[in-house]
Amino acid sequence: MLKVEHVTKYYGDLCAVNDLSFEVADGEIFGLLGLNGAGKTTTFRMIMGLIDDYTGTILLDGKKIDYSVTDHIGFLTEERSLLTKMTVLEQITYYGVLKGMEEDSIEKKLDYWLDRFDIKDYKNKKIKELSKGNQQKIQFISAIIHEPKLLILDEPFSGLDPINVELFKQTILDLKNKGTSIIFSSHRMEHVEMFCEKLVVLVKGKSVINGYLKDIKEEYRKKNIIICGDIDTKKLKTVKGVIDITKNGDNYLVKIEDKKYVSDVFKAISKCNNITKFSVEDASLNEIFIEKVGEAYEK
Repeated sequence: MLKVEHVTKYYGDLCAVNDLSFEVADGEIFGLLGLNGAGKTTTFRMIMGLIDDYTGTILLDGKKIDYSVTDHIGFLTEERSLLTKMTVLEQITYYGVLKGMEEDSIEKKLDYWLDRFDIKDYKNKKIKELSKGNQQKIQFISAIIHEPKLLILDEPFSGLDPINVELFKQTILDLKNKGTSIIFSSHRMEHVEMFCEKLVVLVKGKSVINGYLKDIKEEYRKKNIIICGDIDTKKLKTVKGVIDITKNGDNYLVKIEDKKYVSDVFKAISKCNNITKFSVEDASLNEIFIEKVGEAYEK
């Protein structure tokens, strides 16, 4: 388990991370989110032991993170960190040795991952000869070749087509099921919703959302109603609690201020023709993120 407790980091007078606390259990995928400059990268670097002049505590399985612990951490960076003149085998061997692995073991595990990612013919190709998507696969392999206890994934689907996104998704879920603690960071909220049970959203280094995703959605008062049928949108917009109505294909998306207004909306459309769908849904994480981050910036 990773524990981050009351961590604060300053760069001079700038507070990059402000009293941050969260936990990531074994076999859990945790979302660490925020706009660029929110403090995510600083947090990653503190967790990996690259920054140690902070206040608070960061522990992995009860141990302070130093070079004896970092061998159990894997990190997939948003930016490419591959040495492009090396071959795939040379690159992964280099990373594996840095993590304390034996070369024979590295090559066997590399063969497994190259086969799983359908790039086994690229073993002796130079990194610069690979496509962006295949470079991302190699970067991912470099982060997991040593079977880390904790895995940090920063924009893991960058450069991937939909088929390879699915391949990565299944791999991430397999690692989770084997007990790996995973920190997942992405600007794509639909990817976060797909994976993360808990999350933190940072604004200027401070947590503005923190908790279980299901609780965050439940506590957010605004809801969405999906309606399929012939409705009078002008009349519906006059109903108390209705914020906005948009049409998406055959459906209308009706945003309301609070779930207490659901019955009013239902009453307003009950006499309309051909109503085949009336579904009340939580707001998306993307909607919640935009509102909460916007509010924090306005303070």
